[in-house]
Amino acid sequence: MDINSVPQDDSSTYANNKKAIYAKSENGEIKVVGSTGWNVEETVTKQALEDLEHSAHTAYCEVKKGIKSPLYYYMYKERMDLQLLHETTSFFKWTIRRDFRPEIFKKISNKRLSVYADALGKTIEELQVLEDIDYDCN
Repeated sequence: MDINSVPQDDSSTYANNKKAIYAKSENGEIKVVGSTGWNVEETVTKQALEDLEHSAHTAYCEVKKGIKSPLYYYMYKERMDLQLLHETTSFFKWTIRRDFRPEIFKKISNKRLSVYADALGKTIEELQVLEDIDYDCN
């Protein structure tokens, strides 16, 4: 990318910060240039965040209806998916899916819960209870 072409669109997702972009100068040298963002990147980032919020909302309602365990909701709330939770905890995906079942989740050992709690930035007690949010789950 040419050094004069580095996007400077003041993206709101950058929160007044800059991102380092490598660009080619007029002399052909590669330099680091601060970018304030790109409109397209901002749009895509906002869409991804909306998708994550929708997933968390859907998961919350499934937990509220007793279909899934609180672990399922907190995974989405912390912007994770099954793959990332698997990589963070080193638990097999099939065991995590099993732990999404409320009747199985209630029987999980404290050792296993502490791994989930660490991965999700929660205490064990917080992980076991669904937080109270005013979501419409109808």
